[in-house]
This record gives sequence, C-alpha cells and structure tokens, in this order.
Amino acid sequence: MSRSFDARRLDVAALAEAGASLSGADELQNYERLALEAQGADKDLTVEWKVQGGRRQAVDGQWRPSLHLQAQTRLPLTCQRCLGPVATPLVVDRHLVFVESEARAAALDDASDDDVLALTPALDLRELIEDELLLALPLVPRHEVCPDAVRLSAHSEGFDAAPPQRPHPFAALAALKQGGKGR
Repeated sequence: MSRSFDARRLDVAALAEAGASLSGADELQNYERLALEAQGADKDLTVEWKVQGGRRQAVDGQWRPSLHLQAQTRLPLTCQRCLGPVATPLVVDRHLVFVESEARAAALDDASDDDVLALTPALDLRELIEDELLLALPLVPRHEVCPDAVRLSAHSEGFDAAPPQRPHPFAALAALKQGGKGR
C-alpha cells in the first residue's frame, strides 16, 4: 500500500520507515524570508527540492530516522563590489538524523557530521528547506568579475581645486600692533 505524505505536515518517522521520497518545485514567493533576500521580484524564480527518507546510524551507534535533503535555487542578490544584481546559486545537500528529544539532539549534534534534530509528529518540510537555504547564503555575494568597471575612488567637481585664500585671522591684530610701534 502506497502512502501519501504532505510536505507541510510531514511524518518523518513514517517517511523514513517507508523509505519513501518527496520532491517538488515551489515558487520563491512561498518562502517569505528567502524572498526578502532577493534583489527584485522575479515571479519565475523557483526552489527545487527532494527529500529521501531512510534510517541512518547516529553517532551513538543507533539507527535512527533520517532525511536526505537536497534543495537548490538561483537567487538574485546584490553584489557587494559593484552593487549590481548577481545570480547566486544556492545548493543544499544534507543528511538530517532525528532523535526523540531536544536534549538528546543537543547532546549528539556536536559530535555528529549530520544535523541532529528532535523528531516532531508533523514537520513543516518547506520551513526546513527555507532554513537550510538561508544558511547557504553567502556572507558577501559578488561577481567573479563584475560586468561594469568598479569605481574605486570618489571624485566630485571642484574637490581638487584649491580653496579660496582667506585672510589670516590675526592679520588685523598684527597691523594694529605694527601701527602702535611707531608712536
């Protein structure tokens, strides 16, 4: 018997036990926090994802429910060199192992190569995908070679011109002082 799974309320344990997979392609607008990072509002941007359920040996030696998550998108970000748009590929390929509690997840996570999460009865897979893609954002997005020459100096008209000569503030005092010596 085939069972259908809902990405909004995913039963991770059941998906892992069945060894089933889910995949999809969603509009970027469905991922609100990720869409805020995009420069411009391109309606054609999509997030493609695939998740495979299974069991994976955790760092404690026990076989636990797991997901192999793969997701990708191409996000227009602001190049920090030229300030123009740069199409940045975001790719996620992670194994996630699920344990019975937050405390157990915290205890195993530091020693594990995989991400360790607490098992919930209904995981919002799209929220997890969005979190992972946000973590994949580059710290400083930039082109390999910017399409336009980058101005490395600031220049404004009249900046290099010499300022007009102003009289010395004590010139009047010096004139008075010299005028008084003749008496």
